[in-house]
Amino acid sequence: MSTQIILTTKVEHLGDEGTTVKVADGYARNFLFPKGLAMPASAANLKRIESLRKKREAEHAAELAAAKELESKLTKGTITISAPAGADEKLFGSVTAADIVEALAKEGITIDRKKVVLEHPIRACGHYDVDIKLHASVATKAKIWVVAAEGGAPAVAPVVPAPESPKKSKKK
Repeated sequence: MSTQIILTTKVEHLGDEGTTVKVADGYARNFLFPKGLAMPASAANLKRIESLRKKREAEHAAELAAAKELESKLTKGTITISAPAGADEKLFGSVTAADIVEALAKEGITIDRKKVVLEHPIRACGHYDVDIKLHASVATKAKIWVVAAEGGAPAVAPVVPAPESPKKSKKK
């Protein structure tokens, strides 16, 4: 026996959200319905799924518009990050995605750290184009300048030998 169902989410090997499919009774009753992956096919459920789909499309369109707005902000300007560096322009430490997100926040642009795509942390001063994936269909490159901090190299205390302790003589 088979049951006609409407998928509420994408199910691998069955179909996408809103698709009406026939499946075995036990598969629908024991797996799909309890997990909320499907509902029985009826006129009322079809209308409900259609309204949910329209709502999700509107949310997706709003997210896409916000991502495109952020993309235009990121492509217009450059971000400068200052970090302590040595004489040969190598950083003491590195600039990571978290540092880039922090610098963007100072500019008024808030994004998630996971959206910044860095293959390796930045370890030298210079100009970098960093990939930022804002949305599934919107990706951009942010121009990042890494400059040496004002103080230059951090102060290093001179090495002073430890005072020698008096030697104890061995008693015989």
